[in-house]
Amino acid sequence: MLWGGAADAQFAVCNQTFDVVNVAIGKFDETVFETSGWWTIGPNQCANVVTEELKVRYIYVFAQDVFGKTVLAGSTPMCVGPERFEIRGEGDCLVRGFLEARFHEVDTLRTERWTLFLVPPPG
Repeated sequence: MLWGGAADAQFAVCNQTFDVVNVAIGKFDETVFETSGWWTIGPNQCANVVTEELKVRYIYVFAQDVFGKTVLAGSTPMCVGPERFEIRGEGDCLVRGFLEARFHEVDTLRTERWTLFLVPPPG
C-alpha cells in the first residue's frame, strides 16, 4: 500500500495512537540545534517532517496531544513555540519567549530514510 508521498519521505512520523497529535522535531544544523513544528497528525496518519535526505544521525522528536498532554518525550531539552515555529538554539528558551520541552532522541543509524511510529501508552 502506497501512502501519498510516503515513499519520498526522509523522516516521517506515523501516529498509531487514538488521538490527534502535534509533533515538533529538532536536529543539529552545522553549528546549532534547530527545532521546528508543529505538524498535526491524525490517528493512523503519517507526516513527512524532514523532506530532504537525512544528513544527521540523530533527530529529536517531541509530541503532545491536542490538549497538551505529552505523548512522546525524552531527556533532551529544546525550545518549542505555542504556534508554528522554527527556532535556532536550544538554550534559554523561556528568556527568549519560548517554552522548553524534553525531546526524544531517535538514532537513525545514518540511513537516508526513517519512519518513527507513535504508539498508545501500554495499559
